[in-house]
Amino acid sequence: MSHETTTGAERSAVTEQLLSRIRDIPDHPEPGILFKDITPLLNDASALRAGVEALADPYRELGVDHVVGLEARGFILGAPVALELGAGFVPARKAGKLPAATIEQSYDLEYGTAAVEIHSDAIAPGSRVLIVDDVLATGGTGRAAVDLVHRAGGTVVGFSVLMELGALRGREKMPDVEPHVLLSV
Repeated sequence: MSHETTTGAERSAVTEQLLSRIRDIPDHPEPGILFKDITPLLNDASALRAGVEALADPYRELGVDHVVGLEARGFILGAPVALELGAGFVPARKAGKLPAATIEQSYDLEYGTAAVEIHSDAIAPGSRVLIVDDVLATGGTGRAAVDLVHRAGGTVVGFSVLMELGALRGREKMPDVEPHVLLSV
């Protein structure tokens, strides 16, 4: 993968390439929801490479030690971003899925709560951490990931996402982190 920062014109071309590989699925997973399906993007090596590079670009010179990827599509994007930045990868999983000792952070859902976990030894104190996910929607999992990194003693250097669903105002839950968003939908 390239290690050059993209220009404004290249970003525009990347934006168009990525948008052309995301399909809308109406009424999924329930009536009234318009699901943004990224599987066509993942199936196109050129688009996937462009997306990974664009997610990593602003963080190349920041000395990122770890990339935290949020379950599940944040794993798909976060692991290659970690490789792109020469960093380790830390999966943030739903509660009860990781095999060793964990730290957990709860977050609110529309009807209840959920939690994400990382291994308690995954992020050393003082580590510089980039969080990666596919979508910033309501901000619950993003906020939980930021809080997990802080609890582990790490410093969040950024939050990089493929898409932001702006109408859901998720960035409001993360006033201390400015999301890097490739596509606003």
